[in-house]
Amino acid sequence: MSDQDTDHRITPSLHPGLVRALESFTEDDASFIGQAETAFSTAFEGLRQLHNASEKGRKNPSWTEAEAVIQTQVMADKVIERATRAFDSAGANLDKTIAAYEAQLSQPVESQAAHAVSAEIRAHVKGLSTGERLQFIQNVIAKGDHVSASAVLGAPAYLSGLEEETATAMTRHYQAKASPEVARRLDLLKATRALIDDHAGKIFKEAEKAVGMHPTRVAQLRAAKSEAERAFILKDA
Repeated sequence: MSDQDTDHRITPSLHPGLVRALESFTEDDASFIGQAETAFSTAFEGLRQLHNASEKGRKNPSWTEAEAVIQTQVMADKVIERATRAFDSAGANLDKTIAAYEAQLSQPVESQAAHAVSAEIRAHVKGLSTGERLQFIQNVIAKGDHVSASAVLGAPAYLSGLEEETATAMTRHYQAKASPEVARRLDLLKATRALIDDHAGKIFKEAEKAVGMHPTRVAQLRAAKSEAERAFILKDA
């Protein structure tokens, strides 16, 4: 995030540079997080324009201070609507991509069942204590021992004395080890989703700051304005 792109009037939490600043980001990921980056840009630039409009409105000699606030709120509503729509769309697409990557890392391990030693490996693992059993599986995964890992994870969990949840978790670990780029990108996508979850809602407070008044108070000004305008309507006798 460069200084020239920042704006002291707006929280850095909505700056689009936050996405590319994520630890595992590479330029190859740009297309995967582009919509999220655009959503933050939509919010940030919208707020920038809102602040500029607010400043111009307060200097408009034909408007009272209340009218300037009302007109700024009209624009604020548009900025909020556009930004929230962008965040919602980006979040929904991230969720779909994350689900696809999760499914990829949760695929069953292909068992090399033809290896006569597979049954012996499962029997060995089943005879271990729970702690030793988990350590064994973690060790063979870390070493890239596909024969041993697939003998355990490519067969029904009970044959190796594993609970289904444990087998699922170990399979996820195995697939992540076998496909590190998929695992890395999945972590990036989740981190990007977390940015949206953590910061998108700040658009409301930031818009209020630009307007200079709470929306409920602006609504009261609008109501008073409408009432006054109705009093100037000439009715038939």
